[in-house]
Amino acid sequence: MKLCSYLINGNASYGLVTDKGIVDLARRLSEKSLRAFLAAGDPTRAEAFLEGPADFAFDAVEHLPVIPDPDKIICVGLNYHAHVEETGRQETVNPVLFARYAGSQIGHGQPLIRPKESVEFDYEGELAVIIGKEGRRIPEADALSHVAGYACYNDGSVRDWQKHTHQFMPGKTFAGTGGFGPFMVTADEIPDPTKLHLQTRLNGQVVQDTDVSLLITSIPKLIAYCSTILPLLPGDVIVSGTPGGVGARRTPPLFMRDGDVCEVEISGIGTLTNPVRDEV
Repeated sequence: MKLCSYLINGNASYGLVTDKGIVDLARRLSEKSLRAFLAAGDPTRAEAFLEGPADFAFDAVEHLPVIPDPDKIICVGLNYHAHVEETGRQETVNPVLFARYAGSQIGHGQPLIRPKESVEFDYEGELAVIIGKEGRRIPEADALSHVAGYACYNDGSVRDWQKHTHQFMPGKTFAGTGGFGPFMVTADEIPDPTKLHLQTRLNGQVVQDTDVSLLITSIPKLIAYCSTILPLLPGDVIVSGTPGGVGARRTPPLFMRDGDVCEVEISGIGTLTNPVRDEV
């Protein structure tokens, strides 16, 4: 199944994406957000509406981040060998983690915003993992059973601010810089995320291309590690890391500019598309 969050007539809602369009689940179920729907358990309840009529065309709504209101967004840095090599850093025994805030995210089709303070706005295509079942100190062997689904993510990075100190956060959570969508594909359709292929395109040019199997710290290990720190809750998001090919490490550098279009495509999931706009 494909599940998404959106605005319709100014009201936030969530729905089931079918070939016919979007079936508004908030009209049919007691939960009024996708996060609440996941927290209630048994997402297969939505399957009852797969053959029913759609309420909206997919392109007729304003798409929100898949989970607009997660309790936490945990991002992973330096998690592909090629990206570690291009940065000149050393691989670490444990994953490099940093936080992103919900207010920094935008949905499919919405503009990524290059802030006034930056001339180095970079793309980072990534696989997002959405938690469906709460857990603390989750064993690696059980980790995938806690996953609700997967989505595309663009961890847009304001490199000039990221380089202010050795901490990543300032460059990673500017308003309007994190693309998340267009929907979540439920985990039952992706039993093995290592089989996925990720590609990022800027104005149609392929700039990142990798198999998810090349992650340094696997998704089960990330879930086990992160859940040791604090409980993972339904709707929490782990953004698993970007491959090599980022704009800052190219010669010459390739940064996103006003009028560009950036796409993150993951096989079996879909394509997240966002135009780029300068902050007004």
